[in-house]
Amino acid sequence: MKGPARNDSFPIQPMGPGGLLFEGPEYRYTFFAPLRDGHDPLAIAWRTSSRDESIPCLVILKRVEMPPGEERRQRAVEEVRLATRLRHPGIAQVYELVEHQGTPYVVMEHTPGLFLETAMETALLLRRTLAPAHAVYIAAQVADALHYAWNSQDEDGRPLHVVHRAVSPMNIRLESNGRVKLTDFGVAYSLLAGRLNTPSKVLRAELAYAAPELMRCQKPDGRADLYSLGMVLLEMLSGQYPLDPPDVNPPAGESPEVARYDARMRAERPSWTSAGVLADRIQTFGPEDVERVARKVPEPLKRILHKALRAHPDDRYQSGGEMRDELCEWLRGQGKRFGRARAAAELRALVREKPSPQETRAFPIERGVLPTPEEEATAEIEEKKARIG
Repeated sequence: MKGPARNDSFPIQPMGPGGLLFEGPEYRYTFFAPLRDGHDPLAIAWRTSSRDESIPCLVILKRVEMPPGEERRQRAVEEVRLATRLRHPGIAQVYELVEHQGTPYVVMEHTPGLFLETAMETALLLRRTLAPAHAVYIAAQVADALHYAWNSQDEDGRPLHVVHRAVSPMNIRLESNGRVKLTDFGVAYSLLAGRLNTPSKVLRAELAYAAPELMRCQKPDGRADLYSLGMVLLEMLSGQYPLDPPDVNPPAGESPEVARYDARMRAERPSWTSAGVLADRIQTFGPEDVERVARKVPEPLKRILHKALRAHPDDRYQSGGEMRDELCEWLRGQGKRFGRARAAAELRALVREKPSPQETRAFPIERGVLPTPEEEATAEIEEKKARIG
């Protein structure tokens, strides 16, 4: 297994020559590589049975931020309980919640690949965007996963109506085999029996891609996720974050409305700007803004974007399946079939063409997913060793 390389952004450092992070009742976790920098660090780790009863596998460890208080602890357990119920090929599987020195960590499946955020950033460094067919394929796969989540049921057949609330490029994983997986249901809304209600002044969402009704603290449904997916698709196709202001020099300071919003609301997750600024931009984002950002997007795709990004949920796609079907229809109209094989080829080409991180200071959001040829060879050897025993 890989030696104890350090990951300064992850709260646990490897101990000893084997790189052990910690050992639980059933499994031990050994550090393999960092996965993300920033406020929400992840790590790739080997999970092996403490009784040597299973083959080692790579998993993702994510720390659960949990301030003191029984209510917050209960909420974290509920989130994992919900996520473990979701079994769909387009949703990253959550295995369990483990605890080390009083801090809980979510254990999720890991497969080779990279986050959509990294793929888009890499394409921009190459002065291009993702191929339109690739972007539409990704969006269609996520729409299918969202359709399943909204229509999922508990063990008694009661609808769960899961709303992800954090659909964003950093929560969509592109696997090297061409699969697309939605990750991180940590702020999801659902009808799971016994769940705690979110405080009325707390915004539980990825605000940078949130639907207008989430910013108004209205009860969400699956159409809020489709708005977020529309924002992600618009960014993939245009190479531009949709809520960036069109002005070269935006006005300094904040409006009274923004200040009042920030005074009464707080975001559960940090974002690149205040909740008030994002709420103001989201509430005023309209069809003319879609046209401005999507000016180079083919007209049929513009129509899909306009429908997904309507301010009122009744005017949007009414289900993930409806949005998925329109995206797939556009793909079929392009002639050559676009499936997992072509998605995998697109990803390989992107990684192969990537600029040198040493030259560009690239990939600040995610490390360890775009390895050098030497690192790739080493990882392959280490994986073979681990599988042999």
